[in-house]
Parts: sequence; structure tokens; C-alpha cells
Amino acid sequence: MPEVSRRTLIQAAAITGAASALTVTPAHADALSIAADGITLVAEADGSILVRDGSGTDRLRIGHFMIKDSVLGQQRTFGGTPSLTTVDGRPALQVAYKMSASASAVTVRGTFTVAARRASLRWEVTGSATLTPTGYMFSRTLIGNTAPEKYVPATVWTKDARGGVPYEINAGSLYQETWAGTSAYFRLAASRPSFTNATWIHAPADADGATRVELVLGDMRPGAANAVATAAPLGVDLWSDQPFGLYEPGATLAVNAQVVNGGAAAKPVTLTWWARDFDGAVLGTGTLSRTVEPGGAWRETFTVRGPAQGIVFTEVTATSGSEEAFARTNLATLKPYTYRSDGRFGIANYTWLLVPDKQQVGRLMQKLGVNWVRIAYDGAPGIPPAELDALGIKHNVQLGGVIFNGTAEQIAAWADDRARIATQSGAAYFEVANELNQPWMSGQKAAEYVRDGLKPIHDRLKDSGIKLMNCGLGGMDHRWTTNFHAAGGWDLIDAFAFHPGRGNFTADYAPPPEEWEQGSNGSYWNFLGALRKARQTLDEYGGDKELWLTEAYACTRPNHWWNDTHRQAAENTLLQLALCLSEGVDGVNWYQPHDSTIHHPQEADPNNPEYHFGLLNRDTSAKPALLAFATATRHLEGATFKRWLTFADPDLKGLLFGTPRGKLAILWSRKDGYILNRDHGADQWYPHPEGWVDHWPTKATVSLKTSGPTVREIDCIGQERTITATGRRAQVTLDGAPRLYYGLEL
Repeated sequence: MPEVSRRTLIQAAAITGAASALTVTPAHADALSIAADGITLVAEADGSILVRDGSGTDRLRIGHFMIKDSVLGQQRTFGGTPSLTTVDGRPALQVAYKMSASASAVTVRGTFTVAARRASLRWEVTGSATLTPTGYMFSRTLIGNTAPEKYVPATVWTKDARGGVPYEINAGSLYQETWAGTSAYFRLAASRPSFTNATWIHAPADADGATRVELVLGDMRPGAANAVATAAPLGVDLWSDQPFGLYEPGATLAVNAQVVNGGAAAKPVTLTWWARDFDGAVLGTGTLSRTVEPGGAWRETFTVRGPAQGIVFTEVTATSGSEEAFARTNLATLKPYTYRSDGRFGIANYTWLLVPDKQQVGRLMQKLGVNWVRIAYDGAPGIPPAELDALGIKHNVQLGGVIFNGTAEQIAAWADDRARIATQSGAAYFEVANELNQPWMSGQKAAEYVRDGLKPIHDRLKDSGIKLMNCGLGGMDHRWTTNFHAAGGWDLIDAFAFHPGRGNFTADYAPPPEEWEQGSNGSYWNFLGALRKARQTLDEYGGDKELWLTEAYACTRPNHWWNDTHRQAAENTLLQLALCLSEGVDGVNWYQPHDSTIHHPQEADPNNPEYHFGLLNRDTSAKPALLAFATATRHLEGATFKRWLTFADPDLKGLLFGTPRGKLAILWSRKDGYILNRDHGADQWYPHPEGWVDHWPTKATVSLKTSGPTVREIDCIGQERTITATGRRAQVTLDGAPRLYYGLEL
């Protein structure tokens, strides 16, 4: 390495910026280093960058850089020459990397700077006109880590200036490294974890061709580290140590907040927090103040007493002058319950997001009364079939890839493979492909599906004991079903499967099929009308087929009129599941356990409805809909539908069930109509009210006969109250939210 004189070192150390925080010294005879509060970078003779924490402990080493080129392919560096330089008046390390002979025209240079608890890593690649910057990577080696590396999408909370509820947006990609008592985070604007491995982190270049990575070192949460990495004025991370934020009844609920100062100077910070229940009552609130150093983290824990059963919405806001950051999460309580083994409700999508771990996810499904998982086989994401068996959860298979108009050999190979997977999985049902009825209501490819997909599977599994379902239809597509029946498909299935979908309609909205409007916001996407058409189809075609909803949902995409608020989703979840039993459905799989998609786990995408179908939020905290699902599984378990209830007032609605606990009535009113968010404008945006806001303006009080001195009333999330009868009659107040009643004589 070139000699670095003492004069050069003194000049570099004297250059200001954060002169008191930055130092540059010879680490030993053949190395250079720069340091700031809590972090030191050492440039070693081979060009590697050694990272030390504030105690001087070696934590990790940053080694080679890999480029991608459409002509040269992938090429990596082989060592490099370090030197001192300056960046914006601050001391910096620079490495001129060595390339192989086949890529000798390519130049790779790394530049590294430090700030409080943060290092900025930058690589520039030049010398080729055929570079593919989206494929760049860098290597890292961990020293003494106590846990495997973890990919964590970074998000921040934001608000729309027009109003509505706050929501999360993506804010980068984090790779978390863990040691006892501290962590490090590599932060990139974007990275594909599927490209990352034990040696290389995927690090695509920015628009200017340079790769930029921030490394944050310290005892921080991901959200806090991301704020430091991006030099955000303030950052807030909010979480519960309790899995899913789900507690036992009446427990003390705790939410943790970590506030960080991502700026370059100390600042006074005011922290404000609140917690509200489902009815909007403030359960706790407070304000604290503290001066936070640059890169510093401030942690607090706030507690409230939990209800017997219910949801608690929480928010923490940090402010300093005009600067502000905030975050939200939910806490919840759920009563214990022992389920029977004959429940009809399950989960549709893979239970693949095993956060915090597979055991906790399995226990959560047991708490919710999940009796079926739609897709489970060895090698699939999520909990394997044998482990579901041990949990007492039954499982099916849905596999697609039908080769339309393929050769006989192609179709046979596909069918052999899918039949083998289904058989080895121990599936009770095989749903052959998914939503192949597109475009909706066009009737296309029904005959081809029977010929190339369903029949080959049927022929291989007809004596296996596995029941067959058609591809779950998107909406109740009766035109496709007519063609499917004509092609002989009806005789090949044991169960008819479809996905009713639902837009800004209450669950019991049931326009006749001849009035269904097509399009992404059309009334084709209604629940009860579709369900009744499916039941009519089964009765017409016969054959004693089962009826399955292999996907049902209540989408909570924020601030869109077509989708539910969190309160509407809870109400509709309960009512949809009850309506399923009223129409004799044999199985319902809810789509899905958590907000996310399998290709972008735990990222945020506020405008994509596919991200918002979960019973859990993106951070895996409970939505009100999760409690509504549990309310349905518990009270409808073993229930037998008796009849629809009628009242003198035609706007009052009800369902009557016989249950092991006695007669159960579910009552609601439609005085405010069947259309939700009906006052929306021409575009999709609509200011959703908060989850604790009652959105039904019209209340109807009705006097009903009782079977005893009291009536037990249960709302959609399982909160209970007792109504006292007078002269064997009770005054019951109804609105658009369905409620459960025991003790009524109807």
C-alpha cells in the first residue's frame, strides 16, 4: 500500500464537518481507519473494510464487490488498494479494487465514510458500456454473530394531506445482523432478498450508476435504524413483545417505542402516545420529553389494562420543532376457547410468513379455530403437512400450471407431478388450478380446462380418496360454469369452489345475477348474491356436490372507497361467515392470514389491494377482523341454520341458528342501505374513518321477546354486554353492524 505520511493524517483529521466526532488514525502498520461515535472502519491491506463497534469489538468485514455485465457476465473483485481521501470535507476511506484479466477494462472504486453509529458505503463501476447495474452485489462476513441474518423491509407511517387514515409506505430494504446486546443493519434503497445469499447481498445501483449502502450499528429496532441510515430528522419504531400483540383477557398490554434522532445535532424531542379501544375510549395517554443525541435512540414502554376481549389501537408520535415522525400498532385480547374438530373455517393462502416463528403461527391458528389450510405440501412455503396434522389442522392442495393445448406427453407429465404432490401431502381435497375463468363472465377455456387439466388429474386420483375441486372461480362466473358443465366437468368434481369477492357492499348485498355489472368496481363482486347463485347452481346440476369458498376476504386497502375500513372489515367478516352457513357451505378458507404477498413479504404497498386481505397487519399485529374471525369460529362452531328472521320493519334483518349453547340470533339493520362509502367521488381515493369510529348513523330500537330475564349481546369482535329484560321483553338497538344474541325467543 502507498505510504501515508503523518502530515496527511493530521490534515485529514483536521478537516471539519463533524470534527469532534470523526477521527482518522493508522490502525496498525498496514491499515487505515476512520471513526465516529459508536463505529470504526478499518481498511485492511487487501482492501477489506473491518467494522468495529464503540467498544472496539470487531463485528463484520466488508469484502468483495460483484458486478453484472451483459457481455462479461458476473465478475467479482480480487482484493484492492486502500487509501485516505475526503468526501464533503470529511475523512474517508477509498479502495481501488482489482478485477480479473477478463474484466480488466472495468474499474471498481469504493468510498466509505462514517457518522454517529453509521457508515456510508459507496461503490462506483466504470469502463464498460454493457453493465447491468441491477445485478450488483457486495460480500460481507459476520464475526461472532448470535443469530442468522434477517431481511426486513423498511416502512414508515405517513398521512394523506386530504385526510383519511394513516398508512405505511416502503422506505427501503434492511439486512439485520445480530449479536448479544447490539445489531447492525445494511440499508439499501431496494434489494431482492431472493438474490442474496450467505456470501453476497444484492445491492443494485442507483440511477447514476453508483451503489449506495448505509450501515447502522447499535442496539436499534429496524424502523429506528432506517431513520438513522437515511438521516431522517426523527424516526419511530413501535412494537409489542407479545406475538401478534395478542394477550389473554384482562392482561396488562405493553407497547414499546424507540425514537431516534437521525440528524447531525442533538435536539429536544417530545414523545406523545395514546391507546384507544374499539369504541374510541382513550385507555391511556401521555407526553414525555428528552434531548436525543445524533444517532441516539430513546426507548419507552407504555402499558394499559386490556379488556376481557377487544382491540386496542395505539400510536406514538415524536416531535422536535416542526419535525415529526409517528408509528402505529394494535394490541388485542382474546378469550381462551376449546374447539371441536368439525369446524368449517380455514385459511386460504399459505401460512408462509412464519413470524415470529412457526410455533407461534401454529398456536395462533389454533386460537382462531382454523380447521383447514388450503395449500400445504412438503416443500411449499409455510407449515408442512405433518406439522399441521400434529396441530389438528386439516389441509388441502391447490396446484396449477395447466398446459392448455399441450402435447399428450406434456399434459401427462404435468398431471403425474401434481397428482404425486397431492398424494404425498395427504391432502383431503385437490383444487385443480386457480381462477382460470378470466376474463370474468366470458366463458372462455372451460372446455379446455376440463380436457387438459381436470380430467387428467381425475384419472390419476379417482381411487385415491382425495376429493377434487374445480379451479376456484373468481366471482360466481355462471357463464363459465355453464360451459364447464357442458364439457363434462361437473361429473369429475366432488366439490364446487369459487371466490365471491366483495367491493363496497355489505356482506348481505344480493343483487340478482342479471343485474351484475362487470369491471373492477362492478357489482359482480358481491357476496350473498354470488353465494345464492352458487347454491342454485349446485341444486340445478345435482350430484350431491359440496360447496367451498376457497377464498373469502374483507380487504382493508386504506382510503379507497371500494374497500373496507377496519371496522367495516370486522363487521363483514362475521356476517360473511354466518351467511356461508345459512347457504349450506361446507368449507370457507379466509384469504389470508396477514397483509403481504408471498413475493414481497412484509413490504408495504398502500395502493395494491393484494396486500390488504389479511387478518393481521403488515407488522403481524391483529386487525379487528382477526377477532371477528374468532368470534365467528367460536359461536358458529357446530351451528345449524334454522331460518332467516323477519320483522314488521323490513329494514331489520336476522339469521337464526341452533348451537350447542342454545339458540343464536344474528341481527342487524339496513336502514342505512347496503352500499358502503357511498358518498365517494369520481376517483378511488376516499377518506376512511378510523377503526374506532361508528359509521352507522341510523339506530333502530326494537322490543323483542326473551326466553329469560337477560339477553347476552356480542359484537363483531367478541365484546359482550348483558341486556336486562322487563316482562320477558328486551330493548335491542340495531344498526348496520351485525351482533350476536343469546336469550331471544324468535
